[in-house]
Amino acid sequence: MKRLFPAPWLSLALGLLWLVLNLSMSPGNLLLGAALGFCAPLMMRKLRPLPIRIRRPGVMLRLLLVVGRDVLVSNLAVAWSVLNAGRRPPRSRFIKVPLDLRDANGLATLSMICTVVPGTVWSELALDRSILLLHVFDLDDEAQFIEHFKVTYERPLMEIFE
Repeated sequence: MKRLFPAPWLSLALGLLWLVLNLSMSPGNLLLGAALGFCAPLMMRKLRPLPIRIRRPGVMLRLLLVVGRDVLVSNLAVAWSVLNAGRRPPRSRFIKVPLDLRDANGLATLSMICTVVPGTVWSELALDRSILLLHVFDLDDEAQFIEHFKVTYERPLMEIFE
C-alpha cells in the first residue's frame, strides 16, 4: 500500500485542492483530481525528506518556548536599535559559526530559527556542513554570541534529532 500511496494525506489534499480550485464536482474534475492525488506523490517520492525521528520531545517543547522568547526579545532589541541608529549605529557583521549538528532535519530547523529570530540571517552553509555564515544585525561580542547560539539552539537540536 505504501508503494502506491507513499503519502496518503498528501494525495487526499491534492485531490481536494484540485476540486476546490476548479469549483466543480464534474466527473472529469473528479477523475483529474484523483489522478493528480495518485500520480504527484509517486513522481515526487524521491524528493520527500528523510523520515524524522524525534528523540527528546521535552527538549523540543523547551526549544520552542526559548525561540518564542528570543523572537520577542529580538524584535524589541532590533526596534530599539533602529530607533537609536542616529546615536549609535548598529554593528552589523558576518560571523562564522562552527557547527557540530549534521542531521539534515536539524539543520533545516536551525535555518528556520535563524529566519524567524530578528537580527540574524542564515547566509551560507559550508559544503561539509561544518561552518555556518551568519549575518548579525547588532553584535557586541562575537565569541559570546557564538557560544549563546550553540548552547541555545544547536545543542537542543542535536538532542532532538541526533
